[in-house]
Amino acid sequence: MTATPESLEDWVAFLSKAEIPVLKHTSREMARLQADPDSVSGRAISSVVLQDPMMVFRVLRYAQTHKSASQVQDIVQIEHVAMMMGTDRFFRELPPTLLVEDILRTQLMALTHLLKLIRRAHRASQYALDWSALLYDLHSEEVGVASLLHDLAEMLMWCYAPQKMLKIYDMQHADKTLRSQSVQLEVLGFKLMDLQRDLAESCQLSPLLRKLIQEGSAKEQRVRNVTLAVNLARHSANGWDDAALPDDYRDISELLRVDVSRVKQIIGVPAD
Repeated sequence: MTATPESLEDWVAFLSKAEIPVLKHTSREMARLQADPDSVSGRAISSVVLQDPMMVFRVLRYAQTHKSASQVQDIVQIEHVAMMMGTDRFFRELPPTLLVEDILRTQLMALTHLLKLIRRAHRASQYALDWSALLYDLHSEEVGVASLLHDLAEMLMWCYAPQKMLKIYDMQHADKTLRSQSVQLEVLGFKLMDLQRDLAESCQLSPLLRKLIQEGSAKEQRVRNVTLAVNLARHSANGWDDAALPDDYRDISELLRVDVSRVKQIIGVPAD
């Protein structure tokens, strides 16, 4: 990156084409798979990719921007992308060479915040997958992927604008009454949700995935699943005594059509 983007449009243009960094663990596991070509499969590749939201984005961005003329259906499932590409092409076209830990090696606080955000995304994804099973959703991986990518714009900005993201964090930490979007506008000049929306559109992510990863109060069951899973992961990361959790439990009970005590059992809320 020769010059730091400033405007929303500049950031969208940059992130749409930039090599997206991945976790060191992802690179290590992909190398392990590549070293054993006789046993590697689309499922094995998917199991590694789904541990890393930024690798998920890399794969889906590539799949959507390299669709064949005969492909009429958008693909959200990582395993299907790997199977369609074939393992040789997958490893050749999507090598995990740029590592998060390398680009943030002098920004350890930013790296810490990013890793916490990724762990939170994993928890949200697992919540969404669990609830999908209870709701008899036959395409549960889609809500799992959407939950992983829900905070993608924030993850990428921690990688490429760590000082600005640290400023946002410090301002909010100093004044809990500040609204996230207001601070983002002040520091970045745009809201992260707008960056996420425009980036998803620029990279031609599927309309389904775009709908699932956007904030909103949509009543559609799958959108609610993702939104509530992300909310629960965010609030429980502050501890199980977070003041927002009772509202989360109530909303989840409405989604799953069970009482709050059952919701707590499903989630695994520790006993008082």
